[in-house]
Amino acid sequence: MTDLKQQILERVSDDLVNIEEALKSNLNPYFDLVKDVAEHIIFSGGKRLRPLLMILSSRVCNYQGDLSFQLSTIFEYLHAATLLHDDIVDEANKRRGKEVANKVWDNATAVLTGDFLLARSLTLAAKTCDPRIIEVMSEITEMMSQGEIQQLFNKGDINLSVEEYMKVIEAKTAVLIRGATRCGALLANSNEDEIERLSRYGMNVGLAFQMADDLLDYTTDSETLGKETGIDLKEGKMTLPVIYTLENAKQNGSSDVETIENIIKNPNFSDDDFKVLIEFMEKHGGISKTIDKAKEHIENAKKQLSVFKNSKDKELLFMIADYALVRKV
Repeated sequence: MTDLKQQILERVSDDLVNIEEALKSNLNPYFDLVKDVAEHIIFSGGKRLRPLLMILSSRVCNYQGDLSFQLSTIFEYLHAATLLHDDIVDEANKRRGKEVANKVWDNATAVLTGDFLLARSLTLAAKTCDPRIIEVMSEITEMMSQGEIQQLFNKGDINLSVEEYMKVIEAKTAVLIRGATRCGALLANSNEDEIERLSRYGMNVGLAFQMADDLLDYTTDSETLGKETGIDLKEGKMTLPVIYTLENAKQNGSSDVETIENIIKNPNFSDDDFKVLIEFMEKHGGISKTIDKAKEHIENAKKQLSVFKNSKDKELLFMIADYALVRKV
């Protein structure tokens, strides 16, 4: 995993420099406070996955213009806006190892800064004068909002189905990554088949990325993760590893079901309870089945790239798809 990450970083180092410069130059808020809060979340160690995917997608479609870096910032601003809002809704304390923005400042400031980043994204999309890109951005903001609402509605539902979970992560996470890859193809004025293939690539990578993210809560220590482990469960979020564990235990008629349900229902479960739950996840295949499901989406993502000619950018799209699953943070 470390080798793969390092290989990717070495190959995109110049792109990342250009993305950072575009993120700073495009921000331009009227008030220093907005700038401070926005920079607290934007420049706190994000991977720049979304803007990078947009740029690479435009290149595999032979885009040679100079708008890609400017447009790519939309997807980082949108992502940052959702994180600011999520941390308030989830009553989180840490994000990427740092105190969340609403703890450094206050809820109102964080919410309004998130609103600014959302508005800034739409402004940048409008500057393309491409109604297709504007339509993608409108769909993203609508679906992500609905995904958040649906997740809030599902909170504490220990009987949440795999299908219901998939709907939430598609709207919350995958639609933004799909939007990035789709807009890359649109910026290049690519043909319909290539646009749809890159859209499906982005959707599948996004789904696998979120599944891997959900796994980290049960396979990574809090220091590496940058936030408290088990926090999803304490917030009442039923993620795929937990859903599969409980589902498999019930199907097998296991006597572990009651213990699993008791831990899930208790937002104040102990560290020992959490260790027991992880043991049950391994025993009943919750972790391995989630990995297998994520792998399916990675393979589906890679298949979409078959129509594009071989290039360094296509190879990077393959590598990023693999990295989405094996990353540790």
